[in-house]
Amino acid sequence: MNRELIIVIEQIGREKGIDKEVLFEALESALLSASRKTLGPGENIRIHIDRKTGDQRVYCRKKVVEEVTDDTLEISLAEAQALNREAELGDELDLEQERPPQDLGRIAAQTVKQVILQKVRDAEREGIYSEFAGKEGHLLRGVVHRIEKRNVILEIGKAEAILPEREQIPGERYNPGDRIRAFVLEVRRTAKGPQISLSRTHPGYLARLFETEIPEIQEGIVVVKATAREAGERAKVAVASTKRDVDPIGACVGLRGTRIQVISRELRGEKIDIIEWSHDPATFVARALSPAKVSSVTIAEPAEGEGQPSALVVVTRSSRPASARRRRS
Repeated sequence: MNRELIIVIEQIGREKGIDKEVLFEALESALLSASRKTLGPGENIRIHIDRKTGDQRVYCRKKVVEEVTDDTLEISLAEAQALNREAELGDELDLEQERPPQDLGRIAAQTVKQVILQKVRDAEREGIYSEFAGKEGHLLRGVVHRIEKRNVILEIGKAEAILPEREQIPGERYNPGDRIRAFVLEVRRTAKGPQISLSRTHPGYLARLFETEIPEIQEGIVVVKATAREAGERAKVAVASTKRDVDPIGACVGLRGTRIQVISRELRGEKIDIIEWSHDPATFVARALSPAKVSSVTIAEPAEGEGQPSALVVVTRSSRPASARRRRS
């Protein structure tokens, strides 16, 4: 029976991806809880399972004292030194009890099963959290599992993630079985296990798509410096080149626009403007407002501790949107 116990623990460990030591500790804790009636309620009692043979032993921790007042918690110095010559006053000794734990009854066995299952669930949740906690800000692929109140639940390996309605590109429709990519917004612990929140509207999603689809960005030749989005409508991406002979905008657009078209389709037709980054704030602001024709840009530096710089931009009247010209007239 003891050997069978080892085999079962090894099998569960492989199937669930849980360290065997975690399962042994769970089983020891469960056996102790189920054996309280026979072993007593003392907190100084523990059960140890031999990791190789499966044999069970009961140990009672006692403190070495000069005069024993409670023999369930204390042992005299003379008795302690008879067991261990190096024992001194104040030491704590783990003493093996002569009687092994009695066979578990039906109720006790059920308690053991529940404790082990709970420990397995806790270990699985912690494993999932550890796996995804370091992936915040990355892209994940998932399969649509179900839709709850317009929130999309995706399967990503052994875990589930949620794509809230507010993080979906306007007009998107999902069906069970659809495969989609999303940006990992947050991974946090909850009472029901780790919760993984995704987004398809975050500017970081756009930046990660550029890194995925454009080899020059993967190699560090082109760098995404900034992104801004109105999800489903328009986006702007500022890029810079680390090599003089590489055009960062051309690298992102690709031959006949093939690269940028792939990204735009992923974003359900979102229009993407690619602009060249500049260290000069005025130049960069003017480029970022393209296709508007900028006459002048004035950068106002804030007083110390009062926030970010601001810019006053003057554009020619002809570059204003038609709707704005009508409102002004």
